[in-house]
Amino acid sequence: MSEKPLVQIKNLSKTIGNKRIIKNLNLDLYKGQITGFLGPNGAGKTTTIRMMVGLMKPSEGDVLIDGKSVKHSFEKSIEKVGVIVENPEMYKYMSGYKNLLHFSRMHKGISKKRIDEVILQVGMKNRINEKVGSYSLGMRQRLGLAQALLHNPKFLILDEPTNGLDPAGIREFRLYLQKIARENGVAVFVSSHLLSEIELLCDRIAIIQNGELIDIKNVKELQQSRFHFKVEPLAAAEEILAGIGFPVSQFEGGLLVETEAEHIPGAVKILVNANISIFAVQPFKATLEDQFLEMTGGGDIAQAHTK
Repeated sequence: MSEKPLVQIKNLSKTIGNKRIIKNLNLDLYKGQITGFLGPNGAGKTTTIRMMVGLMKPSEGDVLIDGKSVKHSFEKSIEKVGVIVENPEMYKYMSGYKNLLHFSRMHKGISKKRIDEVILQVGMKNRINEKVGSYSLGMRQRLGLAQALLHNPKFLILDEPTNGLDPAGIREFRLYLQKIARENGVAVFVSSHLLSEIELLCDRIAIIQNGELIDIKNVKELQQSRFHFKVEPLAAAEEILAGIGFPVSQFEGGLLVETEAEHIPGAVKILVNANISIFAVQPFKATLEDQFLEMTGGGDIAQAHTK
């Protein structure tokens, strides 16, 4: 990508005792792009996020946010960072508006006009003067997002932001987040165990295992066309398709072929001319869950296929 990254994670490492928790992690994050951060339980996601916001000191490496070092210029580097954790802490006896007014005083230069702007951005105008104690979890998440946006952040970090939300609440939160990323040019970094939701929400996905970044993919790459061929003899068909340049592998008694739909008739013709019997050709789309398990060797991720 030719655009300069807003956030640069450079050779980030963390050793606790004799155990290396994070190992030379390198990752760039860009304006207007949502990056999902996935990994099995204990892979190092939370440790990485803590180092990114200065809550934990790295053993090696650094994080640069808009060119400023978290290690050496902590306050300046996080001036334009917003963070949302699982369940944002709010004063339940106060209204949503008074909560935002209270948090606005923690940053210089946040006007009442800006508070009104974020209320509109997250769609809370009709409920903002009600006490937070009366809000659903989805409403509290939206208020948490409004709080994180108050100071016009360039970078948003979200750790399990949809935990506890019902499907409608998850969809609503996703749409707000995508709108904010696109319209405000915010770089968003999301850690979640809901793989199906990450696939719908994100532009890119970074996968960590045993403290190492093992893959970074665009969601469009994950959704690349695949087709399942039921053919005989299997080995001969695989050799022919591989020989003409198709990525192919054996899968569930057939062949999984990566290609676009327009190339299927040509592939079928070649196989038929080679006396290969073709019983079926069907589109096949592996979910992010399938590919995550394939890349991590089946590493457990909490409730990966739920919701």
